[in-house]
This record gives sequence, structure tokens and C-alpha cells, in this order.
Amino acid sequence: MKFPSLSQLKKDLSFLNEQELVELIAELSKFSRDNKAYLFFKLHEKDNPGLFLEMAKEELELEFQKANIQHGYYAKKSAQAIRRKMNKLLKLNKKKEDQAELILFFCERLKEYGYLAHRHPVIQNLYEIQIRKAEKLISGLHEDLQYDFQEKMRELA
Repeated sequence: MKFPSLSQLKKDLSFLNEQELVELIAELSKFSRDNKAYLFFKLHEKDNPGLFLEMAKEELELEFQKANIQHGYYAKKSAQAIRRKMNKLLKLNKKKEDQAELILFFCERLKEYGYLAHRHPVIQNLYEIQIRKAEKLISGLHEDLQYDFQEKMRELA
């Protein structure tokens, strides 16, 4: 089965009336939790610009609190699981400064909760990759924002 291109889908959507579009979007949001979350953030980001970051940090913090870090193996698995959750959350928001802040939050928590104390190579690599990803995002931001983020980066180094 071959699916149509995005441009073809856009053309088809342009022929629908408002009620049909609302029904289609509602059905689409039922298919996955990610679709529902994306729709929620898109609808509410104008009223509350910090909503995504606030909710994402809260969700990651909860995961860090639940994680088992007694042994290096479990710490590695927990860190990987939390990183996967963070990557899913990052897909919901395209603002570079929010993405950089969430990645730095993740790195701060890795340090704070003692994941790096295990000296596990996978955890170290995961941490370094996230730091590089944050640096790349920060380099594309406005100079004032870059300065603020670089202060946080120095604390993590």
C-alpha cells in the first residue's frame, strides 16, 4: 500500500470544512498518546508559553525519583529509559531554547542523582552526547540566550 505525499494530504485537507477537520483531528489524537500530547501543547502554548517545559521537567523529575540507581547496571538502564522519554518529549516542541533547557535539565539531574558516580561508560557517553547536543542547540540561539545557557554549561562541566 502506497501512502500519498504530504502535499497531497494538504490538498485533500483543504477541501474539508471546519467540522470535518475537527472530527479528523480528534480521531487522530485517539491513535497515540504522542498525538494527543502534541495537540495539547500546540493548543495551549499561546496562553502559557512555559507549559511544555514545566510539564516535561515535572515528568522527567518523576522518572528520576522512581529510578533505581543502587547498582551501575540499573542506573544505566534507568538513565537510558529517562533519555528515551526525554527524546519523545523533545519531539513535541520545536523551540530550540526549550529543547536545550530540557537537555540541560536532564544532565543536571544525572549529576545530582549520582548517575555519574558509577563511572559506567554507557552513562558517561550518554551524558557527553547530551552535552554536545545541548551545545549544538545553544550555538544556534540569540547571543543573550547563549550567554545564559553557557553559564549552565559551565556548572555541568
